[in-house]
Amino acid sequence: MYYIGIDLGTSAVKLLLMEADGRIANVVSKEYPLFFPQPGWSEQRPEDWYAQTAEGIRELVDGFDASKVAGISFGGQMHGLVMLDSRDQVIRPAILWNDGRTAEENDYLNQVIGKERLSEYTANISFTGFTASKLLWVKKHEPENFARIAKIMLPKDYLAYRLTGVHCTDVSDASGMLLFDVKNRRWSEEMCEICGVKPQWLAKVFESYEVVGSLLPGQAKLLGLPGQVKVAAGAGDNAAAAVGTGTVGDGRCNISLGTSGTIFISSEKFGVDKNNALHSFAHADGHYHLMGCMLSAASCNKWWMDDIIGTKDYAAEQDGIQRLGANHVYFLPYLMGERSPHNDPDARGTFIGMTMDTTRADMTQAVLEGVAFALRDSFEVARSLGISIESTKICGGGAKSPLWRRIIANVMNIRVDMIESEEGPGLGAAMLAAVACGEYASVEEAAAKIVKVTGTVEPEPELAAAYEARYRQFRQIYPALKELFPKLK
Repeated sequence: MYYIGIDLGTSAVKLLLMEADGRIANVVSKEYPLFFPQPGWSEQRPEDWYAQTAEGIRELVDGFDASKVAGISFGGQMHGLVMLDSRDQVIRPAILWNDGRTAEENDYLNQVIGKERLSEYTANISFTGFTASKLLWVKKHEPENFARIAKIMLPKDYLAYRLTGVHCTDVSDASGMLLFDVKNRRWSEEMCEICGVKPQWLAKVFESYEVVGSLLPGQAKLLGLPGQVKVAAGAGDNAAAAVGTGTVGDGRCNISLGTSGTIFISSEKFGVDKNNALHSFAHADGHYHLMGCMLSAASCNKWWMDDIIGTKDYAAEQDGIQRLGANHVYFLPYLMGERSPHNDPDARGTFIGMTMDTTRADMTQAVLEGVAFALRDSFEVARSLGISIESTKICGGGAKSPLWRRIIANVMNIRVDMIESEEGPGLGAAMLAAVACGEYASVEEAAAKIVKVTGTVEPEPELAAAYEARYRQFRQIYPALKELFPKLK
């Protein structure tokens, strides 16, 4: 049998066709536009997601026996606000995870409602990217749209609705809305009242590996798939990536270098860090996880290469980098503001330390190192909780770079394991579909049988020590500039 994993990303949807034993039979990617109506804003059209997904599925199964497709599931960009009216039509473009317009609403939630209450109700505090603050923004600035709301959902859940007709979500994605009681895996009545959310607006919540429905007859015909194909709830992109890298069970770690960057730590027990610097979310394996998320990771390198240098040959640019641990240039990777651990939408990308002998390679290296240093900021929070992490898996587009993997291994001073498939969210989604269809008894069993480590990068003692000193300097830059950033608007 075949299982389809749909990774609904920020720049493209990636579709993966997986055989029952975990082998990847085909991968298709379809891009769609991203809109920035004002500085710091970020939107997409849900209709574009669906159109490209439908076209991608047809292309994905072309040349294969589509009658053998048993299940579909998702890994999706989190936090985005999709609003439907009473006819299930999209009210306005989706406000995305990396949108920074909700600073006032974010401050209201954290300072007026209070971080302690938010943490009590949801296990998290408010971040500008979270869905609750977006709803408050729409309520204040677009009251006519707020009045039309009949359903609110997350990006991947819009796809599930179009395919099945079911308004659904899963526990991992719902955890990032600030409307969800993570510990008890249910909607928070208190947060809904605070945000003016009516209970009937909310989708039914499923575990990530549960079946939400089957393909609607019209969708099955359109996609060229059997009508009995089961659709599983799926997971937020980071939880799906964790499944795809085998980061399930207790005490496992994964670093994702996608558009955003995350450090993801799975746990069988619910827990909250006292400062809420890390997110405490439900996991796709039925348990929980801690996660630190930076808003710009591989997207920093893409911006630097594509828009500033003007090249698509990323490997050639990295070939010229020779002075690891000795770079005098630093880069703050806060191109869209920052989430973990600073929670500062006003933070901005910054180069510092350039001199007349600074080279293009130095600045390229600084971008790669800046992302690694920022990931370590979240790693240090986990360490402060007494969590011991000796190794991590790595996935995402940035993980394809041997140089970046080496930098991360030495900045973190832990072993970095590469896996056979780098299709983290897509593979994880397909695995969730396989579990939903009974191919595997649990997410843990699927991960144990499918995920394979193919190589390891060990930290180098001298280089790790050099990066330790560099990291301590890096940590001083943001505090020094924090008060300046809001004045740069």
